[in-house]
This record gives sequence, structure tokens and C-alpha cells, in this order.
Amino acid sequence: MAVAHHDIQDYQFVVPLELLKQAERTQRTFNLVLGSIAGISLLVGGIGIMNIMLATVSERTREIGIRRAVGATQRHIMVHFLLESVMLTISGGIIGLLCGLGAVGAISWFAGWRVAISLWAVALPVIMSFLAGIFFGLYPARQAAHVDPIVALRHE
Repeated sequence: MAVAHHDIQDYQFVVPLELLKQAERTQRTFNLVLGSIAGISLLVGGIGIMNIMLATVSERTREIGIRRAVGATQRHIMVHFLLESVMLTISGGIIGLLCGLGAVGAISWFAGWRVAISLWAVALPVIMSFLAGIFFGLYPARQAAHVDPIVALRHE
């Protein structure tokens, strides 16, 4: 090649294996960045859920006292608030999932791309929202369960 081009470097060799390795490295970096963003978003959302549930517990202190006075155990109160937290996060997860599926459908329609959506791509967000509801709802539920019934009944 050097003789044919008179020692001028106006050509290059492209090795497909190197292009494939570079594409894989780029994809791995992209996946790490998106995974990090998703993790941070889940953490921030979970903290928001925890704050909402703590505010709910403080607003419903009298209700907790009444329930305890008529025979509800700490376990009943804890399960009640934990279920509220899980329902809140699952409904948010389903709404987010529907928005994501709508966005994928719109992008594929406008761009003319064929899109395949795997079962894991649908199930994982719902599972993660369920786990976030349990994890971030546990502390407020525990706080609600440990409210003193006498103090709660006197709460205004």
C-alpha cells in the first residue's frame, strides 16, 4: 500500500473485531451511566415516599390511637401503613411503566424502528417499585405501630 500510494498515508485499515470491541465498551459505559441514573432516581423517589408516609402517620395519629384502643395490635398498624406504602409505589411504578411503553411506542412509530419489549423490561420496574415500597415504607410503618395509644387519643 505504501508503494502504491507513494508513501502518503491517505488510507487506513479497519479491523471489524476492533470496531465490535469499541462498540461493546461504549455500550457497557452507557449501561453503567443509565443504571446509575436509575438507582439515584429510585433512591430519591423512595425518600419522597418515606416523607409522604411519615407525614401521613403524623396526620393520622388520632386514627392510630382509636384503632389501637379498639383492639388493633402494633402488627395490624404496621401492616396497614406498609400496605399503603406498597400500593403507592406500585401505582407509581405502573404509571411509569405505561409512560415508558407509550414513549417507546411513539419513538418506534415516528422513527420507523421495530421494537421488541422483553418480559423483564416490563416486570422489573414493577418488582423494583414493590421492593422500594417495602424498604422505604418500613420506617414510617414502624413509627406508626409504636405510637402510644393514650398519647395518640389525646392528639389534636
